[in-house]
Amino acid sequence: MASMIFGYARVSTQDQELARQIDALTNYGVNEIFTEKMTGTKAHRPQLDALKNKLREGDTVVIESLSRLGRSTKDLLNLIDEWNKQGIKLISLKESIDTDTATGKLLVTVLSAISQFERDITVQRTNEGLQAARARGRKGGRPKADSKKVDQAIRMYNSKAHSIREITSLCGISQATLYREIKKQAGNQ
Repeated sequence: MASMIFGYARVSTQDQELARQIDALTNYGVNEIFTEKMTGTKAHRPQLDALKNKLREGDTVVIESLSRLGRSTKDLLNLIDEWNKQGIKLISLKESIDTDTATGKLLVTVLSAISQFERDITVQRTNEGLQAARARGRKGGRPKADSKKVDQAIRMYNSKAHSIREITSLCGISQATLYREIKKQAGNQ
């Protein structure tokens, strides 16, 4: 079976036009184009999923721009990596990237490093923010439920006169808090 060249075009809203991307893909000479009018932030895009299911080793996917394919740098790199392992080549026309060439492989490596750098910086900033908050006496996490409200909820629960929903609504505590306290008290008996 001969290798196929597939195109994928996507715009974010129904109002946007695909014509420019379709023209670029057609001029490149793709055999079949998958089009989608859907935000790139969605994890599952039906036409991208259909394309993935159709791809075989030796096939090529052509896109007008990297921004049309991935939801994020990480998502894009995961997809490129998955296709590389399957023997599928990706060509991005706008960025002149071909994952089958040495330059394309280098660019993907650089993108991977930048993506890892972004993740590391995010973790570092989060940790610095938590440390700064602790230094000002603030603790993270969910605030503890008022012990008087919890005691009232336990009394209501033990009376067996109220449903869980009524208890949590009247006392202003969550079901998780109520069940945790019930379990704790059952363990103390």
